[in-house]
Amino acid sequence: MKVCTALFVLLFINPALAVDRNNFKTCDESGFCKRQRAYTAPATPHYHLVADSLVVSSDSAQFDVKNTKYDILFVVKLTGYSNGIVRVHMNEKSPIKPRYEVPPGDVVLEHQLQSKISKFSIVSQSSEAFTLSLPNTETTVKVTSPFLVEVLSGDTTVLQLNSRGLMKFEHLRLKPESKSEPEPPADGEDGEKPEGEEPAPADAESEQGEETKPEEEEEHAMWEEKYKSHNDAKPNGPTSIGVDITFTGFEHVYGIPEHGDSFALRSTVDRDPYRLYNLDVFEYELDNGMALYGSVPVMLAHNAARTIGVFWNNPSEMWVDVRSSKADRSTLGKLVDFVTQDNTVPQMDTRWVAESGVIDLYVMMGPSPIDLFKQYSSLTGTTNLPPIFSLGYHQSRWNYNDEADVKQIHDNYELHDIPLDVVWLDIEHTDGKRYFTWDGGKFPTPHDMVAKLKSTGRKLVTIVDPHIKRDDNYHIYKELKDKDLFVKRDGKEFDGWCWPGSSSYPDFTRADMRSWWASKFNYEDYKGTSEDVYTWNDMNEPSVFNGPEITMHKDAVHADGWEHRDVHNLYGFYVHQATSEGLVQRSGGSLRPFVLSRAFYAGSQRHGAVWTGDNMGEWSHLKISIPMILSQSVTGITFTGADVGGFFRNPSAELVTRWYQTAAFTPFYRAHSHLDTRRREPWLLPEENRNIIRDAIITRYQLLPYWYTLFYVNEKEGIPPARPMWVEFPKDPNGFAEDEQFMLGPAILVRTVTEEGATGVNVNFAGDGYDVWYSADDFRRIPGGSKAYLPVTLASVPHFYRGGYIVPRKDRVRRSTTQMTDDPYTLIVALDSKGAAEGQLYIDDYKSFQYRQGHYLYRKFSFTNSVLTSSAIDSTTFRTKSILESVKIVGYSSKPTKVTLSSNGVDKELSFRYEEGTQLLTVRKPAVNMSDDWTMTISTQ
Repeated sequence: MKVCTALFVLLFINPALAVDRNNFKTCDESGFCKRQRAYTAPATPHYHLVADSLVVSSDSAQFDVKNTKYDILFVVKLTGYSNGIVRVHMNEKSPIKPRYEVPPGDVVLEHQLQSKISKFSIVSQSSEAFTLSLPNTETTVKVTSPFLVEVLSGDTTVLQLNSRGLMKFEHLRLKPESKSEPEPPADGEDGEKPEGEEPAPADAESEQGEETKPEEEEEHAMWEEKYKSHNDAKPNGPTSIGVDITFTGFEHVYGIPEHGDSFALRSTVDRDPYRLYNLDVFEYELDNGMALYGSVPVMLAHNAARTIGVFWNNPSEMWVDVRSSKADRSTLGKLVDFVTQDNTVPQMDTRWVAESGVIDLYVMMGPSPIDLFKQYSSLTGTTNLPPIFSLGYHQSRWNYNDEADVKQIHDNYELHDIPLDVVWLDIEHTDGKRYFTWDGGKFPTPHDMVAKLKSTGRKLVTIVDPHIKRDDNYHIYKELKDKDLFVKRDGKEFDGWCWPGSSSYPDFTRADMRSWWASKFNYEDYKGTSEDVYTWNDMNEPSVFNGPEITMHKDAVHADGWEHRDVHNLYGFYVHQATSEGLVQRSGGSLRPFVLSRAFYAGSQRHGAVWTGDNMGEWSHLKISIPMILSQSVTGITFTGADVGGFFRNPSAELVTRWYQTAAFTPFYRAHSHLDTRRREPWLLPEENRNIIRDAIITRYQLLPYWYTLFYVNEKEGIPPARPMWVEFPKDPNGFAEDEQFMLGPAILVRTVTEEGATGVNVNFAGDGYDVWYSADDFRRIPGGSKAYLPVTLASVPHFYRGGYIVPRKDRVRRSTTQMTDDPYTLIVALDSKGAAEGQLYIDDYKSFQYRQGHYLYRKFSFTNSVLTSSAIDSTTFRTKSILESVKIVGYSSKPTKVTLSSNGVDKELSFRYEEGTQLLTVRKPAVNMSDDWTMTISTQ
């Protein structure tokens, strides 16, 4: 069996053989995508309002729409929310069987939204149209016939649904009994021929009746579909939904991760649509829209006036086309526009196609980026405040071989004085890829191994994947089999191949399955673990080596008869959820979990971190990591990062060094590599590179108080820690399509160095004449609204403090975050052009849920008129042992004569140093407790 499994893995997943793009579908190879993309707007629209069907109640406005071609009724329900969200829900009014919808509360937190529902007011109404307004907002919704939904902010149209007439809602139907009595064609399959296709002969109607029989290939794709050697039975026939969404007044759209592409989404006019279908795609290609590991069907549009967004809560396979009314104009058209000074309002035309389900669309009206983040987080939740160790540096590899290997990793970090918080173990630590077990020969004493890590404040992460080895002697498999909790196909346990060989897949769509899975993380069940061992869910797309596109067959069956096609993109979400709940339960609900997942969906942020998957050790993959992380961040997946150095290949020392520097400023910071690559832990690199990497990791740890505060704000308000330039500078068009620089919170600008042999980088210092930036290296002042080419060396990590903000740091070098707990703070006070600055600091015990019972500190720092104050944002009784060690005030224009600290009724004079060249004032050893209110006064007379 071992030989058989090894041969299978060699044939199907060897990187040298498996990078074939042909293993994954194009739109033309996807029956529903091809049908939908070929559909053009009919000369006579099919979808019309049903006169006098509008009913406005306290919680919604509901009306009917008829497909007049097939006499099918649909019901549309509009719901308005006081925080600026409009929900558009559309389903068949009387389907022959239910269509899948995500259970309430699983993704969208509907119980939290109930209090925000607002009753629409009718502004106008006729048999062909009506207009509704949302009280206490500027939002109005116009619905007209032929079916069109138009959403306005004030008098400005910002979004239109079906304005191009591309809606194609394939209604459920019975399968034809024989070829001699063909089924009615799928909506739009006749009458509107794809472009370039010859029309039917003039006598076709008299020979075949009013309806023309669809071509055999299209009929086959409706009721059965083949891809390579795989057959999809499609027992429910065609169920896809297509709709066009137009963002009026916009030239840039973002989101719909995950793709290895630019942050601002590119036109798909001459290429395949962006695809959302969770797949195991290692060594993935860049600069295209092919599907990767996660799917978040959220798109944002931004211009200088506003930010809006849409979220289509549908976990089936999805494809999204993007077209710009300006960028996709022909050269001649652009020339005519220039000559005539055409002022036509730009728009981004998008077309969304889902394989099954319903339309459940949330329109988020902004108008600011921050408003939109808050709106989206009210729908799907926020990233729970992670334990602080998880924001430190993680060292991983497939695989650290045994306990001695883990020990030498630990000891070398000690020897070279490099901070480290977590060591990771991949699949080889298990007993024959049986998860929740240990290889007794290689890891005979896991408790002792973990205790060694714990002695220096470090943790362990082990991998637990959702494919279960089919072995009746394996307790996990036997329990699941006895409880009948596996996914089925053809009435039997679905049998797929993954790392253990023949595997079954738990049905995580079942709540009882998730509860059972969570219970397996109890220390008594998962022996060898403790509160210092955390979890990694990989391969949870799910990955099936011998399945179509290396995943589960779409006609596999889950609970309540739902097909896998209906729930595919939710599978990894549920695995992540169950694992996270297990880690909470094992501590009796007292300790925060940490779980990393490769697959994700909207709302996955509530369950932990994700990463960008099996990337390559190439410069292009380092460069693309920033737009990938930003795309996830603006769609709620804020705790994310890329494997440092790349998972595959053997990167140069320069590339590894640059990757450590870049990733130090991204939310999740982990090095990971394939078992066939050379080892590349920092001490194995040349001394210069090792020292620079150490400096990069130290920089990360110095900024952990700032990171931790950002993640607290993220939990409360949904604002991502890593954010695109336009979040902080929404009117600056230079940042609308920026891929190489970004903001870390509101206060730090990061410019990555992602070119081999780079000797300089271009930086856009956003803002205007009132804005100020300071180099983090030497505090050199740089005016806002300027651009500069800055020389760099290998040691350079270009990042800049923004004037007007205060950044908390901890500057003492420690082994791990645990040993930093009571360390003193340094405040970087970067003054704006008016000599003012503000900032916040959040402190708690860094690991438990006690902060939700008020056991935390949340402080505000304010500098104005030469006075720095610390005051409580929230009134709590929590105390810290940490004190204030120093204050660095950057941009202070004159040398002080005295600095005085006042706290608890006591005044004391402080020592200081002033550097006239850089206008840096350093105040030494205030030694005031960070829990206290205090005032620091600077005198210049």
